Amino acid sequence: MIIVSACLAGIECRYNGQSFPIPEVIDLAKKGQAIPLCPEILGKLPTPRPCVEICGERFLTADGTDKTEAFILGAKIAVGIANLVGCEKAILKAKSPSCGCGLIYDGTFTGNLVQGDGIFCRLLKEERIQVCTETEYC
Repeated sequence: MIIVSACLAGIECRYNGQSFPIPEVIDLAKKGQAIPLCPEILGKLPTPRPCVEICGERFLTADGTDKTEAFILGAKIAVGIANLVGCEKAILKAKSPSCGCGLIYDGTFTGNLVQGDGIFCRLLKEERIQVCTETEYC
């Protein structure tokens, strides 16, 4: 079973209330080969919601509101689901503070990228689950 970011499967759950549909990911979900998850929704964050970036060890909005607890909660719930279904691979939304893999926004809300992983991606890797993004399939 594959876990995919829900927004890639066409579910309007991104911070801006939109999706980022990828036809191949949607097809996997329709065939029952992938489970769409949004750790931010699982962490009880609303849609739409303010944009969040990782600032050190915290997950903050541009005005400094701390959303760390929600991000950690959602990532832990999503990893629990991944383990429950025997997930071995995940296709996640690039650059996201939850799902980013390899590159994430630097916490300055200026569009700059730095090397790093979102919290859900990090936890999946700790479980030895292969992770990639929609920009490079695994």
